[in-house]
Amino acid sequence: MRAPLSWLREYVDLPAGETGRDVQERLVSAGLEVERVEQLGAGLKGPLVVGKVLAIEELTGFKKPIRFCQVDVGTANGTGEPQNIVCGATNFHVGDKVVVILPGGVLPGDFQISARKTYGRTSEGMICSTSELGMGDTVSNSLGGDGIIVLPPEHEAGTDAIELLELVDEVLDIAVTPDRGYCMSMRGIARETATAYGLPLRDPALLDVPAPNSYGYQVKVADPIGCDRFTARTVVNVDPEAASPIWLQRRLQKAGMRPVSLAVDITNYVMLELGQPLHAYDRNRLDGPIGVRRAQPGEKLTTLDGTQRALDPEDLVITDNSGPIGLAGVMGGANTEIADPVRDEQTGEVRGTSEIVIEAAHFDPVAVARTARRHRLSSEASKRFERGVDPQAASAAAQRTVDLLVLLAGGTAEAGVTEVITPSAPRTISIPADHPDRVAGTEYGRETVVRRLQQVGCDVYGADELVVTVPSWRPDLTDPNDLAEEVIRLEGYENLPSTLPKLPSGRGLTESQLLRRRVGRSLAGAGYVEVLSYPFVGDAVLDQLGLEPGDPRRRAVTLVNPLSDEEPAMRTTLLPGLLGTLRRNHGRGAQDLALFETGLVFQPTGDEPAPPKLTVDRRPTDEEIGALDAALPHQPVHAAVVLSGAREPQGWWGKGYPASWVDAVEAARTIAREAGVELIVRQDQYAPWHPGRCAALYVGDELVGHAGELHPRVIKAMNLPERTSAMELDLERLEQARGGPLRAPRVSTFPVATQDVALVVDTAVPAADVEAALRAGAGELLEDLRLFDVFSGEQIGEGKKSLAYALRFRATDRTLTAEEASAARDAAVVTAAERTGAVLRGA
Repeated sequence: MRAPLSWLREYVDLPAGETGRDVQERLVSAGLEVERVEQLGAGLKGPLVVGKVLAIEELTGFKKPIRFCQVDVGTANGTGEPQNIVCGATNFHVGDKVVVILPGGVLPGDFQISARKTYGRTSEGMICSTSELGMGDTVSNSLGGDGIIVLPPEHEAGTDAIELLELVDEVLDIAVTPDRGYCMSMRGIARETATAYGLPLRDPALLDVPAPNSYGYQVKVADPIGCDRFTARTVVNVDPEAASPIWLQRRLQKAGMRPVSLAVDITNYVMLELGQPLHAYDRNRLDGPIGVRRAQPGEKLTTLDGTQRALDPEDLVITDNSGPIGLAGVMGGANTEIADPVRDEQTGEVRGTSEIVIEAAHFDPVAVARTARRHRLSSEASKRFERGVDPQAASAAAQRTVDLLVLLAGGTAEAGVTEVITPSAPRTISIPADHPDRVAGTEYGRETVVRRLQQVGCDVYGADELVVTVPSWRPDLTDPNDLAEEVIRLEGYENLPSTLPKLPSGRGLTESQLLRRRVGRSLAGAGYVEVLSYPFVGDAVLDQLGLEPGDPRRRAVTLVNPLSDEEPAMRTTLLPGLLGTLRRNHGRGAQDLALFETGLVFQPTGDEPAPPKLTVDRRPTDEEIGALDAALPHQPVHAAVVLSGAREPQGWWGKGYPASWVDAVEAARTIAREAGVELIVRQDQYAPWHPGRCAALYVGDELVGHAGELHPRVIKAMNLPERTSAMELDLERLEQARGGPLRAPRVSTFPVATQDVALVVDTAVPAADVEAALRAGAGELLEDLRLFDVFSGEQIGEGKKSLAYALRFRATDRTLTAEEASAARDAAVVTAAERTGAVLRGA
């Protein structure tokens, strides 16, 4: 909404020196989003006056039309003699009134005017067009359209054109949010301005409106829910040739609307002034009573934009006996529009619209919004109805339109007044007087709360418990928190104290939340970069991952209204989003990538019950909330990493090494350490990993994830770098496998005893099985066990490998003897031999 400051001053007596920037600051403080203040006529300097064209000489010999004009500018030039001006425009004639800037003047853009010789003549000034004066492109043809401005003949030569055309002004450009539809009018913005300055408001809607009677134009409303108020007024004897005065055109232009004709301009002007959209019908083109109903199947309507539209049964339409004549609240029909005046060449008689029926109605916001979107037809009227229009303003808007048609078009208002109203009680809200205090965390007091609510337009009664009657122009005020917001914003958001919430002791992050934070910090410390991916997937990416038709990861939750038809389901694995991010960054030149993500995956079982239907008049019960939770799919938290390129870059410190499946497995071990569990790594075959380079990750007998190098077919299908590796863990299973809260490590004051063993086993025996056997045999004295060497060669035989382990023993109550440490080591070796066939190397 564009609000000229000169127009705003008609309703609020702002201080004389107050600028648009000052008003912007006040309105922003009150919660309105004023995007900018446009300075109209900046740099414009006179003399800029009205001139009368006395003579025109057509100059020849040039590639374009050139005219040498004599223009009467009164006494503005100091001599009273005509000005000689060279001009290339052709849309004016002898006797026309034009706008002339004389030597010494400056046009916007620092274009200085002086007498100069051009086309063989001396030009003493310039005849101005709309663009040269900075009037924009929303200019009526009655002022010359895109060419030279041609003024009405009643203006005297020498009159100051800066004041006449209201060229110098400031315009506030306000982005109106959906909950503040009343600010899409000068009335609403003036109310906010008056409140921000603490000044009285001259409400333009306070008009004397005659009572309804039975003499008005007949109206039949068949859908009182879609249209709860319809006012009709008639004006006759309208002059078809009457043009919009300059002040009216200029206000429309500054507000961003293009002047069209007097009747249309007046309805647009009143809409901008009061916020009530209106429509004007040519009574002679109406066929019988005006009706309001839903469209019938097969009906069509040609709207004012010339488009024939097939109507939907949900569309709310305006009708007469011939059928639909308009989309209610959106756009009128072409068959009943105000006709342009046409002069009969033989008789000289002007034919046009002389009898006008004015519609001022209130339509259901939802119905208007759906119709506008259905037909892709957004209009100034629909924008206002969607956000909420004051239903009580319809009669005043109709009266204001009648008054302007009588004043500017010489019309006569008929005595008939039609009003069809669906009775409704005013909305009331009960609110404790201290509710805004508790919401804001500060103390306003009852007096301030009542005063601010009254400034909004509410009627307030009561002491400790206030009963607030909401004004008709604020449909967004529906509950106590809305009223609290009004008090807080008018008191100033900047005045709210900065206080930290007081939480009860003993509360904080859950174990799962703490684990997720520790995992993120540990992976970031290991050189991974965290990313966030959209949780949406489609069948195409699951095909690229090589998932079999019966794979559980293909059973996904499908959205009813997905953002993209190509990704209609919720993810069951984090890998698609991570691999897409890796591919995108690699395509942009990043070669060495290590990315991680922690987030929810969605695993439906197909047995979830249907969710209960809840009402909004109360808080759901615990049973209803439980039923809602039961209807949701299982949503565990997963952690995943992907790697490509170099894991350690080459430099002065050494050669570096590329990322591989080993790093993916190590990332899983990093996460397991944060969870306080030991991972068991076993070979596996599981898509999308390489069958020979895939590790299954266990905690005890619980499978918690997989890691390894991706299958070459997957890398090719997804256009990934070669040898890309990945890992994914189920943090929920990891936490459950731990079997309780994470315990801090015990610190012993006694020294450690270290024993090394090298065991020879078959190549097919997993190192994890050997490690598990050593732990079981070593007993409670074993503090730590680490594999530090793997060797295979002729020395130990074909099909064999040597695994060297460092075992750390420590007691919590004494210093171990060498015999005790050796006995524990020997027991570990015996158990390993029994379970895996291990032989002590060198024995």
